[in-house]
Amino acid sequence: MKQLIKKLKGDKVIWSFVALLALFSFMPVFSASSNLAYLGHGTGNTLGYLVKHLAHICIGFGIIFVVHKVPYHYFRAISKIGLPVVWILLAYTLIKGTVIAGANASRWIQIPFVGITFQTSTLASLVLFIFVARYLSKKREGSIDFKESLKELWLPVAITLAMILPANFSTTALMFSMVIMLVFIGKYPIKYISFIIGTGILALAFFVLIGKAFPDSRFFNRVSTWSSRIENFTTDKPDEDDYQIEKAKIAIASGKIYGLGPGKSVQKNFLPQSSSDFIYAIIVEEYGLIGGFGVLTLYLLLLFRFVIASHKASTLFGKLVVIGLGFPMIFQAMINMAVAVELLPVTGQTLPLISSGGSSIWMTCFALGIIISVTKKDEEIVEEQKDAAKREEALKKIIDAELASEVDKEIKEEDYSIEDKAGNPMAAVFGK
Repeated sequence: MKQLIKKLKGDKVIWSFVALLALFSFMPVFSASSNLAYLGHGTGNTLGYLVKHLAHICIGFGIIFVVHKVPYHYFRAISKIGLPVVWILLAYTLIKGTVIAGANASRWIQIPFVGITFQTSTLASLVLFIFVARYLSKKREGSIDFKESLKELWLPVAITLAMILPANFSTTALMFSMVIMLVFIGKYPIKYISFIIGTGILALAFFVLIGKAFPDSRFFNRVSTWSSRIENFTTDKPDEDDYQIEKAKIAIASGKIYGLGPGKSVQKNFLPQSSSDFIYAIIVEEYGLIGGFGVLTLYLLLLFRFVIASHKASTLFGKLVVIGLGFPMIFQAMINMAVAVELLPVTGQTLPLISSGGSSIWMTCFALGIIISVTKKDEEIVEEQKDAAKREEALKKIIDAELASEVDKEIKEEDYSIEDKAGNPMAAVFGK
């Protein structure tokens, strides 16, 4: 175990928080999966779901370990190459999406021969954020030309978001917000940012209007769902989403301060997404406000550590990568918690590293691996500086030793004979 820990490079605090969240996830996932177990095979045995979650977490930590060994500047070139690949996957997802368990599944694709579903928008968000960080770090020394940035930066951003929007509005909104935050931090001119925000709002409004005009179209069938969710959130009309929110609030109210205890949740049997979208409500029901605030604190501490890692990064690209990959993770967690307590409409965002799922866990771990790679590079720089100082000190000692040996040699070569080789001291007198 000690040997394994020694092989882990980078920020050990980030490693610790990620491990704590992952370890804690097993208890609520094991408990909340009972609903899925009854619906799936009617036995209520959640052991299979626990083993599946264990496999996902183990693969995720394997991804972190492999990715954090890769120098993070390699991803600068990979993002430019990977963006067209992501577009192909997103287009394939929109075209080949099917209905799974009565829900529109045009945000997932199934990997051939494996049978694993993969949410392409999670991969697209990683590639897009790295792409934006690459552009901003490349333009840091010169002035940004707006017309040129429309082609080099905003056109790829628009294409990516346009391919995600028809199936997943919440992810699109989160990605757009994070891109705006990145360009703001990267000192992109504010007047241009305002124009981009306005254009994005107009584009969304135009998309919604088309969706209202063609409600039966495959690419616009989610517009009615968005509208109804917002309307129900503001008016409290009873529907399926309102049913989930009500059960989540009952779960939170039942937990009180100390909770009902691990595995003793009642509402997990009624919440349809108890192990994913509404797992935070199950956590509060079983572990009380103490457990709920504990999870929230872990995410906030992780956010604080991301800020420190970004501040310590030696390059602008490294700073922006940490912000672009770390902040969305925390904001997604906040959105999930806000939905559970009805501060936001139902969005379908999972709780990172805690909710059950495959691709969402793996992409989160991929992002964490890149972040830790940035901190590893800074750690290596510090180690190199320490090694350089040690080498300089050792060299100084060697030089001092050589100088001392030269002085000793000169002293030994001096003649200390008692023979008087000088002339007669009275010579001067005798000469007079």
